[in-house]
Amino acid sequence: MTLADAAGMLLVFIARLITGAQGHWKGCPPMAEQRIYFANHQSHLDWVLIWAALPRDLRVGTRPIAARDYWTSTRFKQWLTTEVFNAVYVSRQRSEDQDPLEPLVAALQGGDSLVIFPEGTRNLKGEPQPFKSGLYHLAEMFPEVRLIPAWIDNVQRVMPKGEVVPVPILCTVTFGAPLALQPGEDKHAFLERARAAVVNLRPPAP
Repeated sequence: MTLADAAGMLLVFIARLITGAQGHWKGCPPMAEQRIYFANHQSHLDWVLIWAALPRDLRVGTRPIAARDYWTSTRFKQWLTTEVFNAVYVSRQRSEDQDPLEPLVAALQGGDSLVIFPEGTRNLKGEPQPFKSGLYHLAEMFPEVRLIPAWIDNVQRVMPKGEVVPVPILCTVTFGAPLALQPGEDKHAFLERARAAVVNLRPPAP
């Protein structure tokens, strides 16, 4: 077992210990097929929670999208995202000579599954922000890849902004029914439907 494998197992254990990391498969079963999981985005822990909620055999081929400037800012962050999570790095600063989707396209062409957060940035307001166009373009380019909506609940309370010690709180990830781009469906309609698919998975208020 490598150091990265051991670190991954430890992170899963810690995530489950602190949050429970419960995965609810309401619209589809966990399957070893190529998928794009897309979810609401509230915390830097979002990916860890989804990763811990996935069955072990699915984690190996499922890669998160990570902002290059943040996740390579220290040696530890870069090691964690590269060696443990096998993240796909993207640049938040747009460049005229590079398509921001290029790393995601390469990962999908290589047979990997992805976890993306179509809002683009973290949002603490409860309701997801409008989705950016990347999910639409990926759905257009890879119609054979299953699009799975997911709602992450409570994770923003585990690590409130400005805090460094996590708070033990039960968190869940609810996975919904696969979504597909319909023939002739325009970008705006698809992104609204995708966002609604995520919101509709939110557990009812107690």
